[in-house]
Formats: sequence, C-alpha cells, structure tokens
Amino acid sequence: MPEQNYFVLNQSAQYYETGFSCDNALVLCTQDGKIFFTDMRYVLEAKQNVKKGVEVRESKDLYADLGKVVKQLKISRFCFDPKELSLSDYNLLLKSLESTKTKLIQKPNFHQKLRIIKTDKQIALIQKSQQLNKKAFKAFAHFIRKQLTKTKRLSESKLHFYASEFLSDFGDYELSFNPIVGINATGAKPHALPSADIFLQKNDLLLFDAGIKFRRYCSDRTRTAQVDENMSFSKKQRFKNPKQQKIYDIVRKAQEKAITQARSGMKASQIDSLAREVIESSGYGKYFVHSTGHGIGLDIHELPVISARSDEIIEDGMVFSIEPGIYLGGKFGVRIEDLVVMRDGKAQII
Repeated sequence: MPEQNYFVLNQSAQYYETGFSCDNALVLCTQDGKIFFTDMRYVLEAKQNVKKGVEVRESKDLYADLGKVVKQLKISRFCFDPKELSLSDYNLLLKSLESTKTKLIQKPNFHQKLRIIKTDKQIALIQKSQQLNKKAFKAFAHFIRKQLTKTKRLSESKLHFYASEFLSDFGDYELSFNPIVGINATGAKPHALPSADIFLQKNDLLLFDAGIKFRRYCSDRTRTAQVDENMSFSKKQRFKNPKQQKIYDIVRKAQEKAITQARSGMKASQIDSLAREVIESSGYGKYFVHSTGHGIGLDIHELPVISARSDEIIEDGMVFSIEPGIYLGGKFGVRIEDLVVMRDGKAQII
C-alpha cells in the first residue's frame, strides 16, 4: 500500500510531484497537500512554476522547517528514500523530529516505484525524446561520412564533442547522460571515456550510446556501426572484419529475441534470460557483463531493472531498454539498444 505521507529530495521526484525542481529543495507530500521548501534563490521561480495547489515556502533550514510542519500537522509517520540522504542530512532530519513521536519509514527507490507505470502522456514524451534522439544519430552519421573525405582525422574526444552538439541540437535540449563514443577497442569498455589519442579511420567499428531530454523525459539508444562512405546507425550492418560481423549478428539476434518474446506478466529476470541465453549458447556469455536493460523516464536509469536478479513483474505501461552486448577486451565491443513500451502484453519499440 503506498505511503500517504512522504518527502523527496531528488530533482526528478520534485518535478514529478510539483512541476518544478532545483538543487536545494525538499518536497513534503501529505494527505492534505504538498509543500515545496527551498531557499530564497529559487522561491520566485518555484512560485511561478509549481502546479496549482502546491504551497511554496522559503526556508533557510530545510529539515528544521520540515520538522515544524510535521509537528503542526501531527503527522504520525512518513517515509523517505534513504538513498537520497547523506549521513549528515539524516542526522539533521532526526534532530528536527526529536521532540515528536513521528515514525520514519525508510523505503529505497519508493518514488521510482510510484513512477514505474507510465501514463499515455509520459510515454508520448519519451517517444518524442527518442524521435529527436534518432534524428541526432542520423545527423551525426552524416557528419562522420563527410569527415572521411577530409585529411584531418578526428579523435574520440572530438567526436564526443560534435556528437553532443548534434544531440542537443546546438543548445535546444539537455542530454540524458554523457554520450559514449568508442572506436574499436574503446567500445569494449561498456561505459568508455573518449580518448584524445585514438583517431577515427575508414572501416573502424564505432559504438555510439546517447540520449536527450524532452520536457524532462529521457531517451536512450545505442548503435554499433561500420565506418565507411555508406555509414548509418541502422541495425543492418556489414563489417569488413568477419569476427566483428559474427559478434554483431549474435548481439542483434539476442536483442531481437528479447524484444519479440517479452511479455507482460514475466519477471524481469526472464526477459534478461531471453537475451543472455542467445549469447551464452554462442560461447560468449562471459563477455556480456551487464544487465539486459533498465527503466527510463524522468531519470535515465529507473525501475524496472532488466537483470538476472530482478523479480520485478513486468506490466503494461512500463518503459525500459533492451541492450545486450559483447565486449572483447583490447579488441572491440558491440551493443545494440532500443527502448520498448509494454502494450497489450507485448514489447513495442519506441
């Protein structure tokens, strides 16, 4: 049963509850309403942007003022996410409530659980975000093809810079996360950092993982591509290197199996197994080193986690990634990622 009284610090949770967020705020949600506590730097903006009915209070001490309201409203219990609080913040929270009998309930990730089933409106925002993301991928591929005709080669660091420009549409959108741009062996590091000493050449393998935000909702996509004059980030790839082609085909088969056979009512671990079994049966199980996917929404990583250890039951309205990969250290890596939404019991690519 959901808690009726709780507070949040996380900016995505702030935004979900009130329509506004900032880096120094606390939102108290009770049966009687919602209060947005923040300092004088953000009060005006908060009042201009919060949803109707949300009260904004200026605060010099978030926890002390929270404690005063808890006493005034005689709240007997409320919950919070312990992952949001540092030890020092937790001690401040306890101090603010020391003269009360209020019971604190610790519930890790409770707010992500509130948001795990997306509304049609939220799904549409994620879909729009992914459409813009795909457009950026296409522009980036076009840019790379043009660079192959020039004598000056681009490093991974420079590619990362230009990719960020295309993704943000030169300042119109925020990025969901720091893009991953990996040439050949760099792509074997799942969350690789770009190097200034590795340069792009024709027939290289390029792994590109990126996303943007549209009205706060994130997108996420990964493609692994052959770099040549016909380069694109489609799933149809033909590599000069036979080993790269073999690995790519295995990963693509694993991803497509997980997407086509995922069903509402399954455990998340079962969807992970659909992809993992393909890779393991091909002899590369130990090179698939991460989970098959993750939920997405206001945060780039939300629930459900599509992993071998997750007992989360998949339901219609959940949105998550399917992104198996094989990483051969010192050589190359392949990952293919799409977002899916569960509708009518099946996974549909967004």
